[in-house]
Amino acid sequence: MTLKQLEAFYWAAMCVNFTVAAERVHLSVSSLSKRIAELEASLGVELFDRSGRSAELTAHGEQMLPQIRALLHAAADLQQSAGPLHGLIGRCRIGFGELSGLTWLPKLVREVSARHPGLLLEPYVDIGQVLEQRLHDGELDIAVLAGPSTRSSLAAERVSQVDFAWVASQSFLDMAGTDDPRVLMGEHTLLTLPVGAGGTRVLDQWLAHRGLMVGRRLMCNSWGAVVGMLVEGIGFGFVPRQWADALVERGALRILPDSDALEPLHYAVQWRRDDTRPLISAMRDIVRGVIDFKAPRCMV
Repeated sequence: MTLKQLEAFYWAAMCVNFTVAAERVHLSVSSLSKRIAELEASLGVELFDRSGRSAELTAHGEQMLPQIRALLHAAADLQQSAGPLHGLIGRCRIGFGELSGLTWLPKLVREVSARHPGLLLEPYVDIGQVLEQRLHDGELDIAVLAGPSTRSSLAAERVSQVDFAWVASQSFLDMAGTDDPRVLMGEHTLLTLPVGAGGTRVLDQWLAHRGLMVGRRLMCNSWGAVVGMLVEGIGFGFVPRQWADALVERGALRILPDSDALEPLHYAVQWRRDDTRPLISAMRDIVRGVIDFKAPRCMV
């Protein structure tokens, strides 16, 4: 029995399939399967039932998973105590929404590099629904998402919030003849993120409280592109308040009435409840220290 065999089994049990698990430990699927088979031979039991379309943990596998997890954590703790100056080593796949990627992600990368030079950070940017699925499936170690977790398999810790404001360019408002978002909603183009993005929840709450429907909607999965179209006068929409303030100062946009009625969007660090590795607590600590949604430098 070796540590590498235990690690192969652990990730095969944690991830949605052997392909994802193999990626986590930098192996081919055949090499991962070989290590698991070697572990099964050394233990004298089958850990996976391979008779179906996908491998499933056997009763022995379910029983041994907590013990093997504990052994791997003990090995990680031993490694940390032997070289505390070097920090964590390995890889960390962390998920973000685009808003995080445009604002505080560079700070996170710099801080991780300073504290844990042996840790390879792999950022992945997508909308919240996709990130939650990838986290649940074991494809991500940790993620920073807008709103509460929708899966019982995931734990969450709130770390920040973003306030929003309705905005439009002066040229658009001159054309529309009004700056009231409630009137604009039925007659002009709303620029917004797609369904499944955190910002969409802010819009849905605002609409529900006023009994309104969206007339024309142009959806784009990029905050940067939405802002660019707003500045060009293609439509109206809402952006993070700090971004709005910066764009108003530049004369690019105007803040519209009823902006204070937009609910803030809370952000949380999420991770799998059964993942108690030191990596998770270390990354949560770093995220708490660097998260900041102020406007990117290109807007200031």
